[in-house]
Amino acid sequence: MRNLKLASVLLAGTAITGPALADGHLRIVDEPLELTVQMNHARYPRYEESWPVEKIASELTGIHLKDATVGANTRTDENTGKTEALNLMLATGNVPDIVGSSRLKDFVNQYGPEGAFIGLNDLIEEHAPNLKAYLDERPEIRAAIQAANGEMYYIPYLPDGKYGRAYFIRYDWLDALGLEVPQTVEEFEQVLIAFRDNDPNGNGLKDEIPYFARQWPELIRLVTLWDGRSSGSDTYHDFYVDNGALKHPYAGEGYREGIKNLARWYAEGLVDAEVFTRGSSAREYLLSENIGGATHDWFASTAGYNDSLAEKVPGFQFKAMAPPASISGKRIEEHRRIPIKPDGWAIGYTNEHPVETIKYFDFWFTEEGRRLANFGVEGQQYTMVDGKPTFTEEFLTNGKPVNNQLYEVGAQLQSRGYFQDYAYEEQWSNKYALEGIALYDEGDYLIDQFLGVALNADEQKVYDKYWESIRTYMLERQQGWVLGNGDVEADWDEYIATLDKMGYQDVLEAMNSAYKRQYGSKG
Repeated sequence: MRNLKLASVLLAGTAITGPALADGHLRIVDEPLELTVQMNHARYPRYEESWPVEKIASELTGIHLKDATVGANTRTDENTGKTEALNLMLATGNVPDIVGSSRLKDFVNQYGPEGAFIGLNDLIEEHAPNLKAYLDERPEIRAAIQAANGEMYYIPYLPDGKYGRAYFIRYDWLDALGLEVPQTVEEFEQVLIAFRDNDPNGNGLKDEIPYFARQWPELIRLVTLWDGRSSGSDTYHDFYVDNGALKHPYAGEGYREGIKNLARWYAEGLVDAEVFTRGSSAREYLLSENIGGATHDWFASTAGYNDSLAEKVPGFQFKAMAPPASISGKRIEEHRRIPIKPDGWAIGYTNEHPVETIKYFDFWFTEEGRRLANFGVEGQQYTMVDGKPTFTEEFLTNGKPVNNQLYEVGAQLQSRGYFQDYAYEEQWSNKYALEGIALYDEGDYLIDQFLGVALNADEQKVYDKYWESIRTYMLERQQGWVLGNGDVEADWDEYIATLDKMGYQDVLEAMNSAYKRQYGSKG
């Protein structure tokens, strides 16, 4: 067993389903076994031993998780992907048997090779048949979660389904103004102008906000309409893959053209003047006040306003439309559900029961475990109907958000390594969401995503030295240009030169070195 002082040294250095089996087939240990767990997430800052899902899992497996969370009031650092709680955990040397967290991947891939977390490759091969089957079927997932040394140190949360966000527009406003659904970026602009000028809400006031976003990067997403890119994954501002090489979207020609036009749209009042400051309440407020015209947001939750505002806003129709064709005629949807998240759980170096622990991780990839993780407890949140878990009517119609209810019982926890089942969301997606998904499926608008890389020590040093300041500079200039502080065309050459002076090319070299090692030459 390693000395607990290891942690301080480290910080100073830097669904698989099968046939039904007899009762008891999920039991892992003869005698009950208790394992400690650290779990940090914004939605559930620590593990709750009283969660009904935990109790069922304990009964089935014989393993009980005991909360040992350090620094439960976690605050995620977006730029590095690490949390203060995880740093505190290592600094104190109190590493529990299991460590679960959002943004865990980079942390374990940095400190795992130094001994803070137990490698999982052999454990999975020998003791986790369901996990092994999943990874054998999805080799790209195995590649994506490996550290630079080829070892896996965490089991990730694995989203299911393809579709995430889409373009939504007020169909009732289009009808009121005698307009068709826009098919190109030029037509989209003309519709936004009409929303601004022609009083589609009919109140006699010029109060309409043509385009809004509750997360401001969804404004930047519109650079795709001028053949730019805003991200390569479902994480904002990420690198993207272009012909087998990594690039960053905020250094591309299409991005420059896009920002130039978004600055113009903003100046002309086609974009919410408070888009950078209004925050997460924008969608709720602007739609309920009948002044919001179009956005880019999640299918299920956005389509839900057609039901919730039906009485307050007579005739309200806020439905998905196909991505407008760009200036070169391309229709793409840049956002999609990434098949792997940096969230999940790992085995701490102090764990004296790694075999039992990997078997416990494997439990969540069994038919029963996956159902428990996704739907909660049978008879409480759902019942089996025609062999499928089906949420009860009471659960779906009690006025509480579905995900919040599931978090409260210990289901849908992204700090647990599990394979999501999209059927759980499909059940509370209304007809407008499902129609929108069918529209995007028919058009085949989704593009491939960058699944991330694991940097080795030398690459990590380059990344840590340069990237945070480069990213900050990129975002400062981005918002400044949109708000009219400078001209992207006039400033562009100096902007690119500044990026290079700040180490941008060095970061690209490090990222591409890791990418080629991890994925070969595949684009």
